[in-house]
Amino acid sequence: MQTELKLTEDGSHTLFVPEIDECYHSTHGAIQESRHIFIKAGLKQCLKKEIRILEIGFGTGLNAFLTLLEAEGSEKQIHYTTLEFYPVAVETALLLNYPEELAPDKRQIFEKIHSADWNVEIPVTPYFVLNKIETDFTGFVFKDKYDVVYFDAFSPEKQPEMWSETLFEKIYAHCNVGAVLTTYCAKGIVRRAMQTAGFQVERLPGPPGKREILRGVKSLGVEEFEV
Repeated sequence: MQTELKLTEDGSHTLFVPEIDECYHSTHGAIQESRHIFIKAGLKQCLKKEIRILEIGFGTGLNAFLTLLEAEGSEKQIHYTTLEFYPVAVETALLLNYPEELAPDKRQIFEKIHSADWNVEIPVTPYFVLNKIETDFTGFVFKDKYDVVYFDAFSPEKQPEMWSETLFEKIYAHCNVGAVLTTYCAKGIVRRAMQTAGFQVERLPGPPGKREILRGVKSLGVEEFEV
């Protein structure tokens, strides 16, 4: 997909996709949105020292970079699997100003995240292993189980096939007990799909410019789906 570089209100970049008339992040602030939804409401809820993360939608790599920085700071071992059907061109990704806004000394690591080969595990740092998989999530067959899920696909209006009950059931079946799933989308149809899949779902305050987000938890004693 063709993209255009945009500056958001917190000074960080996002990409705009004219084809679907949608940005990868909130125009109110890309970094503050990702940090609020996926790090604060997601990753930091997992107390394990070794964490397996699944991301639906690699996009600009911002969630991965924020997670890597968190892994370095907390000295947690993170295995990060991310699924993306439309990879952003590396030359476009390297224009993004996330390292300058977050950790100027980590520019080379941000570049390594984007230049890493697809469909193979890459140890980016001693604390962060990356596995970028170029695939259509709707047909992907999972082999692992996860502790944290970042659900960051384009909106249900633009990609309705990504937000179905069936796909949330697939994710649920491949989550460990206690796993946390977070997403920026708080629409009732998404909340109900997550609940039908088995997640205990709560609405949380959103980042600036967004009233609410959703967080789901796979709790003890809830029947699993065979998917």
